[in-house]
Amino acid sequence: MPDLEHRKRLDALDERIAKLKGGEAKPHQEEHYSQANMGWRMVIELVAGLGIGFGIGFGLDSLFGTLPIFLVLFTLLGFAAGVQTMLRTAKEFQPKDQSAETAGEHERDKNGD
Repeated sequence: MPDLEHRKRLDALDERIAKLKGGEAKPHQEEHYSQANMGWRMVIELVAGLGIGFGIGFGLDSLFGTLPIFLVLFTLLGFAAGVQTMLRTAKEFQPKDQSAETAGEHERDKNGD
C-alpha cells in the first residue's frame, strides 16, 4: 500500500511540473545569451581568422622561400574574414523587433513622412 500511495504522489508531482514547464522547448535562437558571451565569441572569431591567415601565410613563405609577402597578405585576408564573421554573429544576436523597427523607419523616410 505505501508504494501505491507513493506512486500516486509522484505522478501528481510530475503532472504539476509538466504544467509549469509548459511542455515547449525554446529554439536555439531565442536562448538568453549574456553580453560577455557574445563579446567573447566575437573576439575568438576575429583571433581565429587572424591566426589561420597568419599560419597559411607563414607556411607559404616557408615553402616558397619568399619574403613575408604571403604572411602579410594572408594575415590581412584572415583579418577581413574575422571581421566578416563577427558582423554575421552580431546580426544573428540582434533582436528581431529592433530590425523590424529599423525597417519601418527606413520605409517612412522613403515616403517622406
